[in-house]
This record gives sequence, C-alpha cells and structure tokens, in this order.
Amino acid sequence: MSPWLEALEKEAAFCQDRFGVFDTLYLGGGTPSLLTAGQMAHLLNSLRRRFAFSPNTEVTLEANPDDLNQMKIGAYRDLGVNRLSVGVQSFHDRELAFLGRRHNTRQTVEALEAARAAGFANLSLDLIYGLPGQSLEGWRKTLEQALAFHPEHLSCYQLTYEPGTPLGRRKARGEVIPATEEEERDFFLFTSRFLEDHDYLHYEISNFARQKGRLGQAPVINPKDATPTLTLPPQGGGDSAVASLPHNVQFTANDAQFLANEEFCPRLINNQGSFNRKPKTENRKPYFSRHNRKYWRHIPYLGLGPGAHSFQEGVRWWNVASVPQYCQSLARGEAPLADREILSPEQLRLEALYLGLRTREGAPLDLLRQTRGWEKTLTNLQKSGLVEMRRDRAVPTLEGFLMADSLPLYFMDADMGKDMAVTRETPLLLAPDP
Repeated sequence: MSPWLEALEKEAAFCQDRFGVFDTLYLGGGTPSLLTAGQMAHLLNSLRRRFAFSPNTEVTLEANPDDLNQMKIGAYRDLGVNRLSVGVQSFHDRELAFLGRRHNTRQTVEALEAARAAGFANLSLDLIYGLPGQSLEGWRKTLEQALAFHPEHLSCYQLTYEPGTPLGRRKARGEVIPATEEEERDFFLFTSRFLEDHDYLHYEISNFARQKGRLGQAPVINPKDATPTLTLPPQGGGDSAVASLPHNVQFTANDAQFLANEEFCPRLINNQGSFNRKPKTENRKPYFSRHNRKYWRHIPYLGLGPGAHSFQEGVRWWNVASVPQYCQSLARGEAPLADREILSPEQLRLEALYLGLRTREGAPLDLLRQTRGWEKTLTNLQKSGLVEMRRDRAVPTLEGFLMADSLPLYFMDADMGKDMAVTRETPLLLAPDP
C-alpha cells in the first residue's frame, strides 16, 4: 500500500492545476477501508495540499463492514469524511457466503451501529438482489433489515456474472442458475415500489434517496435479531484477499506519528476549513449522492489511481489498470495514462441521453430535437408507457427504467428514430452505474 500511496501523490501533482475547486471527494471503487487510520490521514492531507476543496465538500468513503470498528470510524469522522458507503450486499449469511464476502451479518450490524454512534448522519448501503434461489420474500426481509438503520441512501444492484470472475466461471460450468429475465423484472419493480412506499425516492436506476426530514416507514426491527459501492480506487478490489483488520484494532506507531506530526499534517484533526462534517444540503432535497450525479450530468471529474477515469471539456482519459504498472510509470516520472478519447458532439449528445434516461430527471427535449422524426418517436414511447413529459424533459417511467439502455437508441438517427418499433418485449437491460 505504501508504494501505491506514493504513486498517488505523484499523480496528484501531475493533475493539480487542471481543475478548479472540488466540492465532492469519493474514495472508492475498491476497498479504502483496508487503509490504516494513519494512511488515510496521509492520503487526505496530501489531497488537501494539491487541490482546492469547498468547505461544503461531500466526502464519501467506501467500506466493507468487517474493516470497520469504533476506532476507525471515529478517525474517519475526525479526518473529515461525512458520508459512509457500506458494502452490506445482504443480511443473510448464506447469501454472503455465495457472494464470497469476507463479512457476516453480525459484523454488518455492529459496523452500522458504530457508524451511527459515531455521529455519521449520511449512510449509504449497497445491496444485491437476483441471487440464485433468492425469493421476493427473502429480498423483502433484507430491505426491511436495511431500513431498520434508516439509511439516507440505498444502492440496489442486480447480480451480474462477469466473464472471468469466480461467479462467471461457476455460471459457465452450470454450477449456478441465474435469475430469469422475468424474475429480474419482478425484483426490480418490487424494490422500487417497496422503497418508494417507505419514503425513498427512486432517482436513478439503482439508487434511492431518503426524503429529508423523514425517517421512513421502516418496520420496527431490532438489528441484533437480523438473520445471520474525486474517485480514488485503492490497491486491490472489493474482493481482495487481503486479511481484514481485527475489530480490536488500535492505531499503529506509524499512525500515531502521522496523526501527531503537525508539520506533516497541519490542522488535520477537526480541520473544519477543509471538509465540513455536515455539508449543507441542496435546498433540502433528498439525500442524493452529489458525487454520482456529477457523472450523470456530464460534469467534469478527476479520477486518481489504477484504472481511474477522468472527463473534462469533451475529453475522457483513463489510467492503466495494473497496480504495478501504475506505480512504475509514476516512479519514472510518467503519467500512468492508458488511453484517451475525444468525444464528438454527437457522441456527447448520445451519452447525455443515455445518462439522463437512467435518472428521474430525464433528458431535455433539446437533445431529442436533433434527431429527425423525434416527435413521432417520443409519442410512441409515451404511448408505450416508457416515457412521460415533465417541464420540457423526457423522463423515463418505472417501466422505462427497465429499458434504459435501449431508450437512447431510438434517437440515434432519423431512420432508427422513425422506424424502430417500441414494444414492451424489448430485452431487459440493466447496466451498472457508469
């Protein structure tokens, strides 16, 4: 991890003059909770030295339940982290074992209780549905157990089997039977309706935000009685084989040196000038992920670390994915760039359509009008119950969310927009977050 941290600092130096003031910082795409408190302090302080952050910065950290304990959670709060995204995935030990997770339900409960006790007022939980043999009733119980903690945000993802992964290989060998398309549809619709009924706004295909000022109509459940995911991907992924930290972890001697060295970490603890522990909300809107909404709105972003992507002024670039190659490139004084692309106006338009039609905000009519025959196409989509109009924006319905990957294709060119038939039998496509 030390070589990775050193390389990350060097990459930050390469990029420090390319962007203005940041108001979101996202540590994730892997398992940053594997870092010690001292390493996290080192990382955040180096970012403060290189980049300008708004006092209202939303600082999110992804964490696995088994990496969390009261000491580390308290350190995160003192370091300015004000949003915790916990990879719960399930509240059933059997399902966690199938997914190959390192934690169990008891560890999840303890971690979430510790986060609330430490004062975290913005919790996001990741959950997965569509597991082999999973029933709607079992999924409902998982949602109920999640709501017992009144999370401000929920990300509910459909299980996918990526080629080359352990689950993908098991599927290829016929060892697991994935959910059918109809079952996936049922899970998706049930999830949306259940959470909307409990005061969560379904604002993007996989994401739900609790309405501000409401605790939700969560059933009364004792969590202890529960049945036994600036972007910075750290070294290793969420399925890293690195052993988790024990729950009685204490700061190491190096951690203490980092935290006590005022010359190296000026005003790091309780530094309200850098990050605000309770960032102001946007006009009391629901607890949206401010960071993710930037991706969906085509707002410039900077990604640091192996495999990280960045976007600015119509150009997208990304780093090499290999951790050793990433570190070696920066050790030679070279940027760890893997490739870049310059997006044409039409590519930007189609991306804006694709991203917009994954969200409750939809896409502005100006993006549709650039296709001949758009009015007829839009009318067909409305008649099919896939899109509705709200204040000059085409907004996908719940049924439209099921076809979000297909909807932009109807506006690719005049022939496709005019001639493609819109049917409810179009294949179900639910891609993960871009």
